[in-house]
Amino acid sequence: MTATPDAETQRLLDAMSSQPTVDFSQVPVSALRAAMAMPQASVEAVGRVWEHSIRGGDQQPLRLRLYAPAEPAAQRPAILYMHGGGFVLCDLDTHDNICRALCNAAGALVVSVDYRLAPEQPFPAAPEDAYRALLWLQAEAETLGVDAANITVAGDSAGANLAAVVSLMCRDRGSPLPARQWLLYPALDPACNTGSMQDFAEGYLLTREQMRWFWSQYLPSAQAPSAYAQPLLASLDQLPPTTVITAECDPLRDEGQAFAEALRAAGNIVSYRCEPGQIHGFCSYLQGLPAARRVLEQLGRSLL
Repeated sequence: MTATPDAETQRLLDAMSSQPTVDFSQVPVSALRAAMAMPQASVEAVGRVWEHSIRGGDQQPLRLRLYAPAEPAAQRPAILYMHGGGFVLCDLDTHDNICRALCNAAGALVVSVDYRLAPEQPFPAAPEDAYRALLWLQAEAETLGVDAANITVAGDSAGANLAAVVSLMCRDRGSPLPARQWLLYPALDPACNTGSMQDFAEGYLLTREQMRWFWSQYLPSAQAPSAYAQPLLASLDQLPPTTVITAECDPLRDEGQAFAEALRAAGNIVSYRCEPGQIHGFCSYLQGLPAARRVLEQLGRSLL
């Protein structure tokens, strides 16, 4: 039997149902991005927010946004966060609420990465930017008051893909591994043929056709398959302890579960949880979905 959204999530879906499902292939990318640039109703206070620019992949400028808690600490944990958006949409502003919530819940410095987006900059621009951001954070840990041995890589959807890939890059390139990785409903499989992808193909916020379109923008057809784009293709041994959280009513649910199982089979420490009654992207709805706040606070408290 197909899972159903919980009461709060169904109300959210009902409120969105008056808007037609968008065929992304028929809308300019610039218009899709503009539609995502909605101001947030309220902003959760943190101690300090500032921005910094570094050299990302291909030596291109890479913007970071840093969030520090109000409470002083000699050496605090850090979270490197990669936003979702199908490798095409979203930015530092769209995921500002998640970063603020994690900063407060974990007492951690959160560094949000404004990685380059497809289709203008397809794979491998985004993972190279994310990797460079981690190297910078590791190198600047002492200056930032961060424990270099307590850095988490995290992200949601496409950003969770990037977080997983950053860990692979560190292992393969001989860089220090992050202490752990948090993967929220990760996007991992461009085939889009899993059971959950069929069960929740339409009517649950993210559609299967939209996901196919995202992958087509990120991975031009001429590119050979790469484990740095599709982590399920990778050898998964010797990776950091991993938390994978999926949503029960999400087209991406099964690929997230498959990744957790593959990580565990490769000998890694893995915590997997499927949030009942939730849809893709639920952690972005901190004001409307109680599960969003609960999940982020649980993750944050695990660092305390």
